[in-house]
Amino acid sequence: MSGRSRWPWGRAAPPPGTRRSSEPSRRPGPWPSPGRRLAPSLSVRTLAAQVFLLQALIMLVVVAVSAAALVLQGRYDAERSARNRSLAAAEAFAHAPGTALALQSPDPTARLQTAAEQAKQGSGVDFISVLDEHGVRVTDPVPALIGTKAQGVGRAAAGEAFTETFHGRPTNAVRAVVPVMDASRRVVGMISAGIQFAPLGHVLNQQLPMLLGAVGVALVLATGGTALVSRRLLRQTHGLGPAEMTRMYEHHDAVLHAVREGVLIVGGDGRLLLANDEARRLLGLPENADQRQVTELGLGSGLTRMLVSAEAATDEVIRVGGRLLAVNIRHTAPYGGAQGLVATFRDTTELTALSGQAEVARGRLSFLYEAGMRIGTTLDVQRTAEELSEVAVPRMADFVTVELLDSVLRGEEPTGAVHRMRRTALRESRAGHPLQPVGDLIQFVVADTPMVAALQRGKAVRVPDLHTAQDWRAQDPEGAREALDYGIHSLITVPLRARGIVLGMVNFWRGADSPRFEEEDVAVAEELVARAAVAIDNARRYSREHALAVTLQRSLLPLGLPEQDVLEIASRYLPAQSGVGGDWFDVIPLPGFRVALVVGDIVGHGLHAAVTMGRLRTAVLNFSSLDLPPDELLGHLDEMVTRLDTQTATAADDRAPLTGTTCLYAIYDPVGGHCTLSRAGHVAPAVVDARGRVTFPDLPLSPPLGVGGHPFEAGELELPEGSRLVLFTDGLIENRGRDVDEGLEILRSTIAHADQTPEETCHALMEKMLPEHPTDDVAVLVARTRLLDPSRVATWEVPSEVRAVSQVRADVSRRLDDWGLQDSVFTTELILSELLTNAIRYGAPPVRVRILLGATLVCEVSDGSNTSPRLRRAATTDEGGRGLFLVSQFADRWGTRYAPRGKVIWAEQTLGRSREPDAAALFDAMAW
Repeated sequence: MSGRSRWPWGRAAPPPGTRRSSEPSRRPGPWPSPGRRLAPSLSVRTLAAQVFLLQALIMLVVVAVSAAALVLQGRYDAERSARNRSLAAAEAFAHAPGTALALQSPDPTARLQTAAEQAKQGSGVDFISVLDEHGVRVTDPVPALIGTKAQGVGRAAAGEAFTETFHGRPTNAVRAVVPVMDASRRVVGMISAGIQFAPLGHVLNQQLPMLLGAVGVALVLATGGTALVSRRLLRQTHGLGPAEMTRMYEHHDAVLHAVREGVLIVGGDGRLLLANDEARRLLGLPENADQRQVTELGLGSGLTRMLVSAEAATDEVIRVGGRLLAVNIRHTAPYGGAQGLVATFRDTTELTALSGQAEVARGRLSFLYEAGMRIGTTLDVQRTAEELSEVAVPRMADFVTVELLDSVLRGEEPTGAVHRMRRTALRESRAGHPLQPVGDLIQFVVADTPMVAALQRGKAVRVPDLHTAQDWRAQDPEGAREALDYGIHSLITVPLRARGIVLGMVNFWRGADSPRFEEEDVAVAEELVARAAVAIDNARRYSREHALAVTLQRSLLPLGLPEQDVLEIASRYLPAQSGVGGDWFDVIPLPGFRVALVVGDIVGHGLHAAVTMGRLRTAVLNFSSLDLPPDELLGHLDEMVTRLDTQTATAADDRAPLTGTTCLYAIYDPVGGHCTLSRAGHVAPAVVDARGRVTFPDLPLSPPLGVGGHPFEAGELELPEGSRLVLFTDGLIENRGRDVDEGLEILRSTIAHADQTPEETCHALMEKMLPEHPTDDVAVLVARTRLLDPSRVATWEVPSEVRAVSQVRADVSRRLDDWGLQDSVFTTELILSELLTNAIRYGAPPVRVRILLGATLVCEVSDGSNTSPRLRRAATTDEGGRGLFLVSQFADRWGTRYAPRGKVIWAEQTLGRSREPDAAALFDAMAW
């Protein structure tokens, strides 16, 4: 028996002083005493009479339907039996010896009429008719029909036997028609046998009395059983009608569960029969307490002894758990019902309650202290929100959801659009809840929901009972219904604010097994959220600054590798745990199809290292535009680092110095596979030949940048086609778990594969050599070499005579014709004439001309002089000075680079496109 009993037809009790409009305004009669018996007659107003009538009606319908089904089944069985008998008789006669021969005789009627009558009588069918192949009756039980044509036998004439329900002359019947075939399987006639409808009706008439008798017996038995059930129900309900019983139950339920006094009813056998809500709360009864022995309920020795002894008691104070209860016990026997007792309880633990409140306060302070220790352990916004939810469940609530603004999650300043948030954290005490998952967009669009009210007021809003509250359902009625069905019944929603700005929203939910939120819980929730808001705001600020630093570093690194045809290149960059570092790499195309490869490592990490990396990378790009040798370029870079450190020291800046920065600068020439390298304190690269053999070349090592006082040296490498040059920073081979030598051996085994592409090499290095969170930055640059086809390189040694210019120009024109570049002959001759004439007139021997054909056409003129020509505007009275101007107008690019002995002036043209010079400037230049 449940403590809060429910009847199937129970309705909510009306408020005191009101009456239902559908009920008569009369008071219910008194409940009859146990000794009083009601009249056995049934009245339609009683519940028993209504049940009787309903059951009788249902049984009548069931019996009628069953009888109809039996009749239909009997008719169906009779018709199916008639079909089978007719088909058997027709097939037997059709297949009988002599039937086919008789049909082919001159007088088939004389030979088959008697046989057909005998077959009809023997098989028990109503008729057997013999038809010829055209359907004309040869024999028939009715002689007058012989010679007439039968209807609907076309299927049998085609060779198919069939049965059917036939309607027509001479009578309606169930018949079967079977073809008669001769030895060659040709239809020579047909046999029709059947049973008329009249015998079928006779069979049904014979079965109908039995069916009606069975129906009558079933109806009598059903009515008698219904009467017995109704009589029993009449005794149980004491002749009350449904309205009186409902009203009586509602009054009983209201009195039993509304009073603030515990009530127990114990049977004579010591089992608990009923416990109201207050008794369950005071005594801490389990859910399955009903029908259990009181000795098994854990009520304490004192109270258990009183209930077992069944002695009357009046206001006897006894301790049960942490409560002091005033207990009253009375027997039930004199007042009706079986032998047993009723016990009532009142809570008198006022001092205990005060002590409990103090304990609760201490628990809340301890809870907030623990929350302060557990929230904000990381500088991650999402993780901090998750820590808030983990702290609050289950000590504060059964479910906690944290929504944050998208701008907060991105580390940006919170925006004013506080009605659109992203669910960031969700913690639950049990699975299967209907709350929206993490990642969903939560919109507060309805003005009267508790969430919107909390945002507008800037403080927490409590909804103690969600079942009775209507405003929180407005935004999502279906979701609210699912939450209530799941058992969620109480809510506290708190805006998450820091520095007076809304960052998000925190919702605390309680389920069916937890008490609803009280006012004291609101203060705890606000304090908890306030502490979390500070941690989230700190994490947001860190995320913003970290994102700015990472963005700055990414913008300072190469956004993509430049287009060039002589190296197949792949690269990787992996920052340290801080996310921002100073390692960098670069790929710089140079004139003459040469390519410069750069790898560098800045001392330290963080934003300052990223800024320094950007400054040095920019400096290397600028120095490379001068086309300096690697050792000279590092010399200029060293001077710049020293100057920057001197300026920092003079300004008393606390930033880390640049001294100690390492760099490796290499220039690869695809004409001969020659590579020149210079390194300032940097680790040497690895070289993998086409067979997969790995070497670490012994290159000159200079001090790191900024040390000063030491010259930089360059080393030379010859790289056959298909070789791989692997440049890297020390973070790849060195960490806390291994030294440099061990790292180099792992590197050697990782890249020692002949068929690896640069991209596969980078992937293998990242997978095998680096942990998930490296402690140092790593930059890797892998380049596989290609050589320029010798047939696309042409070189001429030129005598230092002006008349040699025309001969070289003619040789170059022929070579361009061989390459199929007739469209570039005129421009190339013009450029070559000017450059070669200047080299012969103003330079020094030896003079050399080289033409390179790749993605572009490059014309180079070298001589032994270190004097570099410069572009200028010649005056109208000058006789010369216009050659370089013409070169600049017709070439896409041109410039000068210095060699160990002399210089090289080069000009580059794009193939398939002739540059149109500035006509006005050209005429001005030629006006002299």
